[in-house]
Order: sequence, then structure tokens, then C-alpha cells
Amino acid sequence: MESVTPQPKTVTDSDLTLTRASIEDAARRLDGIVRRTPLEDCPRLSEQTGATIRLKREDLQTVRSYKIRGAYNIMAQLTEQELAAGVVAASAGNHAQGVAYACATMRVNGRIYVPTTTPKQKRDRILWHGKGFVELIAVGDTYDAAASAAQSDVMRTGATWIHAFDDPRTAAGQGTIGKEIVEQLGTDPDVVILPVGGAGCMAGIVTYLREVCPDVAIVGVEPRGAVSLAAALVHGEPYTLPTVDSFVDGAAVKRVGGLGCGVMSAAGARVVAHPVLDSIAETPAVPVIASSEIDFEPGSVTITNVSEGAICSTMLELYQNEGIIAEPAGALAVAAAQELRLPAGANVVVLVSGGNNDVSRYGEIVERSLVHRGLKHYFLVNFPQEPGALRRFLDEVLGPDDDITLFEYVKRNNRETGAALVGVELGDRQGLEGLQDRMARSRLDVERLEPDTPAYRYLT
Repeated sequence: MESVTPQPKTVTDSDLTLTRASIEDAARRLDGIVRRTPLEDCPRLSEQTGATIRLKREDLQTVRSYKIRGAYNIMAQLTEQELAAGVVAASAGNHAQGVAYACATMRVNGRIYVPTTTPKQKRDRILWHGKGFVELIAVGDTYDAAASAAQSDVMRTGATWIHAFDDPRTAAGQGTIGKEIVEQLGTDPDVVILPVGGAGCMAGIVTYLREVCPDVAIVGVEPRGAVSLAAALVHGEPYTLPTVDSFVDGAAVKRVGGLGCGVMSAAGARVVAHPVLDSIAETPAVPVIASSEIDFEPGSVTITNVSEGAICSTMLELYQNEGIIAEPAGALAVAAAQELRLPAGANVVVLVSGGNNDVSRYGEIVERSLVHRGLKHYFLVNFPQEPGALRRFLDEVLGPDDDITLFEYVKRNNRETGAALVGVELGDRQGLEGLQDRMARSRLDVERLEPDTPAYRYLT
């Protein structure tokens, strides 16, 4: 790897604004550093949706995600003094790889903070890209906790802070994706669907597309367990969610940046309804609509969300059909494309944002997908403590295509009964009603555990 020494430069106010010009400057700065990733036709999704779907394959980027664009763009503009002080970053894993790559390329020392939930695959790749120039520190169970520790480091040591999303230079680097999409497509897209975490990437792409092709409809997609951009827009400014589901680690952010929130507000964004939003503001600062009301009006910006289970199903479908290894955040926009009622024949670009998925997570991915598709269910069953009780359950209650995938005694209250956690995988999702009817006719005391309830999360 050749070392690159950026020219010393003083950062001016013009560098700290997000514009089409700053994005075009970033594109020139990144030339030869990042890959011009392919824009690929996806016949399966096109046939499924009735639109013409093309995938922007940032999972094929140098560090397997688009994050290198923003990380390198900001580091290439630092002064000699800022570089000499070393850099500090916080990341769920992908921004960290971009920073690590830039540190090794520029021969700059860095410290990178990640949540303890960051998959081992991402941690290993961070250190590999860093080539000895970075120290990796795991702290907290969310990006926000890692970011707080990183900011304390900056205050204590005077190191230079490299923000993952809330910096115009980061967003400008990520906005170069929008420039490539327009150039590769050769015409204006009708719809662009983007994943949303901290909203820096979306801020950059929206800024570019709004000026170059203002009639494009843009949809930002958050995981259902981390709707931080929607919350910020409804609140009128960045809002901290009390909790997030960290499964979609690349987009599980409790609080988006002011930059992304401001760009989306200025673009007239609207949000899709979500239970979390009801308690944030009595009078929402932006329109709140049902998912069925997304109309892809030219120039519209809409923030929607999809379930973690749908994301898992999409990850498996992309792997099995297109051979694409997408991480959860990487499949986020594709999962939404499958659920949205896209305009027939529309030119639709969907960003596959990253491919840093840990193979050890596939067990959980398959599990969440089965639950989402209605094929996996859990029950608490009180079995009478007598010979043949389990055999009768197998013969009289289970259907011919159903399988027990989990059987575990929870506790034995007395000599007569024993409570067991039973996981059942159905041959067909329509078989649940019949299974429950047979359970009701048996002399067993059965309780179904509903997904997303405390008991379900505790016992499964």
C-alpha cells in the first residue's frame, strides 16, 4: 500500500458546508482511493416489484461499505497539526474500517471506539485495515455509548475527532454515491432507496440529487428498532431514543446528527407512522403518514422503516439468489424495496450499503427470518408428568410437516406437571391455526409466546 500525505490545509467555513460543490470536490479527492462500485440490474426484484430495480453495490467497496468515502474525505482535509495529534473515531464497525484504512494509507495513528456488540468479523477487519496504526477499544453496547467514550478521549488528549455522520465533510464523501448513480444510470432515476443510520449518507445523497435531478423521489429506510431520524423529524430536532434494537448494528443509532435532521427537514421530509413517534410530540414537526400512503411524488423525501425479521429474510434471499453477502444494514434498503408498492416501470436505485457480515450470526438471521415469515413459533406447555405425555403431543398435536426445534423444561412446579418451552417450525405459515386448534383440544395447558413481548425476549 502506498502512503499518501495530504497537502497541509486550513479548514475554512466553505469546507464545513454540504453542497453539490463540496460533493464534487470530494469525488475528485477520492478518485483512485475508493472504488466506483457497480450499478447492477436485479431481474428477480424487478419482476417481483414491477419496477426496474438496480442495486448500487457498495458492499463491493474497498472496505466492503460506503463508509470509506466519508472517512477518507475528512481525513484528507486535515491539517498537519490535526494529523500529528492523531485521530479518534467511534463506529459500529464500518466507519471504523474506513478510518483504519485512511490511517494506514496516510500513516496516521488512530484510536477507534466500537460497541461491545460489534461482530468479531468487523473488529478483525478494522485491525487488518489499520496495519498497526490503530488501537481498537470496545465499550458500551450501542454506537452512542462508544461515541461518548470517544469524545471523552478527544477532550482528554486533544486528538482529532472523525465523526461517522454528523460532519459536512463526511456527508460530502458519502454523497459521491449520488453522483456515481446519476453518471452510471445515464438518466435521472425515478426513485432512490437508501438505508439510514446516523443520516450522514442520506444527507449527502439528498443534497446532490436535489440539485442535479430534483424530481427524484427519495426514500430513507430505518430498522424498526431504531427510528432515530423519524423521531428527530417529528420532534423538530435530534432526539435521543431511550433504547434501540442493536441487531442492525450498522444503523442502530439512538440519536441522529443535526446535519442529517436539518437536510431532511429542509427537503420537506415526511415520516411513516411508528408507535415510538406517538409519545415524542403531540404536534409533529413533519407530516406523519401510513406506509400505504407513500406515493413517490416527484421530489418527495420519505422516511420509512422495516422490521428486523424482514431484513433477515432479505439477507438470505440476496445470498441465495444474487450471491450478495449483505450485512443487516446493507440489506435495509432492499428489504424496503420489496415491501413498497413501487410505480410500475419506474427506474429505481437501491443502495446495498455494506457486506461486513459475520458468518457466526447466520443462526440468528435464519431464526429471525422464520419468525418474520410466520414459520417459527414458541409455546409454554405444561406437560403432565406421566409416561407418554410427550409422545401424545407429537402424535396428536403436531402436524405432519411440523418440527420441534426446541424443547427445554423451564421449571417443575409439582409432581403432576412440568412447564416446557417448545419451539415449533411449521411446514406452512397457514398451519398455525390448525396447530393451535389441536392444542386447544388437548388436555395440555398451552400459552403462545408473542414476538416482541418481554416473556418472548426473555425465554427465547
